[in-house]
Amino acid sequence: MLNGIRVLDMASLAAAPLAATYLGEFGADVIKIEQPQGGDPIRGWGMQKDGIGLMWKSVGRNKKSVTVDLRTSDGQGLVKQLAAVCDVVVANTRPQTLTKWGLDYESLRAINPKLVMLHVTGFGLSGPKSSRPGFGTLGEAMSGFAHTTGEADAPPSLPSFMLADGVASLNAAYSIMMALYHRDVHGAHGQLIDINLIDPLARLLEQSLLTYDQTGAVTHRSGNRWDISAPRNTYRTKDDKWLAMSGSAPTVALRVFNAIGRSDLVSDPDFSDPQRRLARSVEVDKIVADWVSLHTLDEAMEVFEAQEIAAAPVYDVAGLIEDEQMKARNVFIRIDDDELESMLVQAPVPRFSDSAGIVDGLGPALGEHTSQILSELLGLSDPEIEDLRARSIV
Repeated sequence: MLNGIRVLDMASLAAAPLAATYLGEFGADVIKIEQPQGGDPIRGWGMQKDGIGLMWKSVGRNKKSVTVDLRTSDGQGLVKQLAAVCDVVVANTRPQTLTKWGLDYESLRAINPKLVMLHVTGFGLSGPKSSRPGFGTLGEAMSGFAHTTGEADAPPSLPSFMLADGVASLNAAYSIMMALYHRDVHGAHGQLIDINLIDPLARLLEQSLLTYDQTGAVTHRSGNRWDISAPRNTYRTKDDKWLAMSGSAPTVALRVFNAIGRSDLVSDPDFSDPQRRLARSVEVDKIVADWVSLHTLDEAMEVFEAQEIAAAPVYDVAGLIEDEQMKARNVFIRIDDDELESMLVQAPVPRFSDSAGIVDGLGPALGEHTSQILSELLGLSDPEIEDLRARSIV
């Protein structure tokens, strides 16, 4: 689908590189620029096996690794030459540093007016905090996510995965595609895309904003309950497992009462009316929890599935992999790898009727494609490339 689109990924860690990863899954040619010493820090981030970063293997899928020392004028010159023959540049270096290197958007578009550049930062390219470094944790805190997550009497909770980076990367990927559409369909120049780690997650938490603006109420933590839906929680089963349930649709909540043998509540306005039921959400939770506690997970799920109730097991990763729905859709695929022999990774998420996403290789070794790219795209000879290596430029 994106064959012919060339992406220069000179970002590190998560949000910006993930956006490039998504494009690579659908045919874009992604060139990953890394520092010769150590490469992208995500190579050493998280769980390792035999010194190989497992997260890097997935985020680096379908990419060609080229080492260039961006702190040198010769390295900066190489990147400018590559930007001249690319459609997209992905960056997350602080703005003042990119400007000092001559790799900011204004400098690169002077070389390639058709260039689309994504610049992901902690706080955005404008405003008083624009020069501050930032990581996903700060986005999860400032967006309001941590404030609303956790039990009412417990501290704010941060996610155990890169939530802010992930949400930002999705916004970034579709923004790139809109900019390319604008360029290619309407004959426009490229443009700069400014994405930070706070705004995308705050957008998903907009309910808090709307409530505060119109009523003055500040949303507070309430565990797994939600003040717009009841029942909505996780419930422990007889065999010490857990299931989650959502009664967001009024008809589903009424089906829950029928399924657990409390059809009397269906005709009770305190429980059948959505708003009045919310006022008794603690009582509703206890009724459901008491019933679930008397049944195993399989027993409870059999009843809820038969009654078309929105309930699901709370899986650990082993349960997720073994789920029949995941298997039927080939959500997880095993990819051969020179360093790890093979690795189970998640397949590309979007499913198109005529075009399949691809994973033709996991994260490559550091600098594995340096000679190939400098030769094929920039026309450098072997002696020229060896001279760059000798001077530690690549």
